[in-house]
Amino acid sequence: MTDLKHTPLHALHTQLGAKMVPFAGYDMPVQYPLGVKKEHEHTRERCGLFDVSHMGQILVSGEKVAEALESLIPADLVGLQKGQQRYGLFTSTDGGIIDDLMVVNAGDHFYLVVNAACKDQDIAHLRANLGNTHQIDVLDRGLLALQGPQARDVMQRLCPQACELTFMQHGRYTLAGCDVWISRSGYTGEDGFEISVAADECQALAEALLAEPEVEAIGLGARDSLRLEAGLCLYGHDMDMQTTPVEAGLIWAIGKPRRYGGERAAGFPGADVILHQVDTKDHTRKRVGLVAEGRAPVREGSLLVDEAGNEIGVVTSGGFGPSVGKPIAMGYLAREWEAPGTTVYALVRGKQLPMSVSAMPFVAPGYYRG
Repeated sequence: MTDLKHTPLHALHTQLGAKMVPFAGYDMPVQYPLGVKKEHEHTRERCGLFDVSHMGQILVSGEKVAEALESLIPADLVGLQKGQQRYGLFTSTDGGIIDDLMVVNAGDHFYLVVNAACKDQDIAHLRANLGNTHQIDVLDRGLLALQGPQARDVMQRLCPQACELTFMQHGRYTLAGCDVWISRSGYTGEDGFEISVAADECQALAEALLAEPEVEAIGLGARDSLRLEAGLCLYGHDMDMQTTPVEAGLIWAIGKPRRYGGERAAGFPGADVILHQVDTKDHTRKRVGLVAEGRAPVREGSLLVDEAGNEIGVVTSGGFGPSVGKPIAMGYLAREWEAPGTTVYALVRGKQLPMSVSAMPFVAPGYYRG
């Protein structure tokens, strides 16, 4: 077993009584004494603070950065205004998904946030493709997510200027005496802020935020149930190198100018496969939401079958949805079963448990759009 890496908040997690588990090569808090269900509910009702410093933060600079990144990412990045953030995908030559990421136009450079588990391969991918023409800087910074309907109340007291941001906008501010980069975004389906801060100031900032009456520390367990209810994919589970963006229901991440007929059509890895699927919709499986009719949770890896027991798909994420009040899941189904309301069955310990195909998200989003 290799030694697990620590985020700048490792000592604080221990001090707060967190249960620590290995995640993407880091020793991370899965829950605090409050417990996963209450942490989940607290985030939905009030405000939670998440340590996401294990994620990769990267700066890309040089000539025509947006055009360069468009050679790897099918989003419209040339059209991304300064101070705006956009969701993107690194695609492979055969149309699979290498990783998903956030991309910010920060003016003279672009700022990327990538998944912890894919960080090293993403950096290698950027350096292999853009390293000769552009500067790729990997940052050693902390990253905090303040999430929930009362996140804006907390931010209003500590950094009122950041409350002027709307969903997927980004800026630089001073927060609790620290120079920070803040985007209005997150991974919970709620309003909130993601805050990048120097590693040596991360603990002081986290303590200042936790001192606010609305804020509780939230672990990876609730982070997972919150993002599942929000219908958000987890890389390596709900999408991977064997999944195309169209199968994953991420057509919206393919910018209009990058599609056939657009002014910068194609020009990214796997464009022939992906854009063919965008146009013809001839993919054979689709990511769907599922709600269980019973109380038994349905976990990742459970096969999905029809009434006769024929295999028609697989669950890729699943668990109890505290805000939904039922077990929920996400998975892939053969296209003829994808319509909301369709009954399919999950195989759990030899039993066929009925599940209903559901539109996602499972909960109404709370994003602040102004």
